Amino acid sequence: MRTETPGARLRNALSVISASARLQAALTAGTRPDESYIGVLVERCGVEPDFFVRDMLTWALTRHEPALTVAAVLPQLRSASAQARSQALHTLSKIGDPATGAAITVDLLHDENVEVARAAWRTAAGLVPAGHEAELAQELVSELGRGDRETQRSLSRAFAVLGTAAEPVVEDAASSEDQTVSAHAVATLAIMADPDEGFDAAIAEAKRVVALRGAPTVKEQ
Repeated sequence: MRTETPGARLRNALSVISASARLQAALTAGTRPDESYIGVLVERCGVEPDFFVRDMLTWALTRHEPALTVAAVLPQLRSASAQARSQALHTLSKIGDPATGAAITVDLLHDENVEVARAAWRTAAGLVPAGHEAELAQELVSELGRGDRETQRSLSRAFAVLGTAAEPVVEDAASSEDQTVSAHAVATLAIMADPDEGFDAAIAEAKRVVALRGAPTVKEQ
């Protein structure tokens, strides 16, 4: 009788209906790492429906040999599955190997799927090589004004991570004729100046400033 491999046992455990059981399986895989788990964990990241289980899968991957894990994760950046791309980016951000920054392509930064794009912004900002912050900021600036509050907040936070090198790029965008882009840029500058400032307050003030900028003035008699 053939003995089931550890990887096969993990795959089965991650396929059960109960989310709590899958969470426990992922926790166990990270607590007792085994090289045969890496491929299984990466595969499951692309299809796991529960957010908390996905987060545990990523944690489990970070508990394994970084070089082996990165080698298994990188191909997922080209997956047709948006979830697989997003989760791969999230995993790379947690591993934090600067060498993987080059794998975050322009296509990922402008991915049509918002969750993938947000993960790419966050990961790229965290892994960008020193001296290339302005270059990345120039690539990201066209995303200003995109999406809902959470999407815009994510981009503002990415610019804040890039720091002072990104400021001239955002300042230029603040004068955009597109009021949505301009307001987002103004709010981003506020977040960059004070990362602890709440995004809601920053964007509300930015919209007020931009609206007043375009308002007609009353000439003095």
